Amino acid sequence: MSDIPVIDLSKAPGERAAWDQPAWKVYLWAIVELLLVTNAWQISSGLRIRVLRAFGAEIGSGVIFRPRTRVKFPWKLHIGDRSWIGEGAWFHNQDHIHIGHDVVISQETLLTTGSHRHRKDMALVTRPITIESGVWVTSRCVVLGGVTIGRSALIKPLTRVDSDVEPNTIWDQTGRLAERFR
Repeated sequence: MSDIPVIDLSKAPGERAAWDQPAWKVYLWAIVELLLVTNAWQISSGLRIRVLRAFGAEIGSGVIFRPRTRVKFPWKLHIGDRSWIGEGAWFHNQDHIHIGHDVVISQETLLTTGSHRHRKDMALVTRPITIESGVWVTSRCVVLGGVTIGRSALIKPLTRVDSDVEPNTIWDQTGRLAERFR
């Protein structure tokens, strides 16, 4: 087995590959996120949204943003009107995440736009996520970069979404079409 190559992680490109803002802004965001966004004791959705907008997030009107949420880079987050973001949702957005209007992202769901070239050099690879209007991503799902979830689709709990989802369909844990809405 010693002939199977292993990447020397000390030579891998650094985590700052996705930083498209100055270091001071990234560090300031980390502090503000901890105090005013992720903090379970901070109960105001309105304050959470104002802080995200101040750091560049595009968030429409009537959006509900529950406690314990995490946003890696708010300047890469775009959410349409009247969408609901559930408690503990994590936007690990090293690339842009676009969410339409009237979308529900339920509790403990992870949206991650980054991965690594694990067979070459562990360099960061990012791809955006698009979630069209009317979608419901239910609890504890994982949505990977490069995915588009079509209009009014429903993603069942605990589903990993690693390929595009057709509009008006229901997807389950197998990553396959469970059924089509009538």
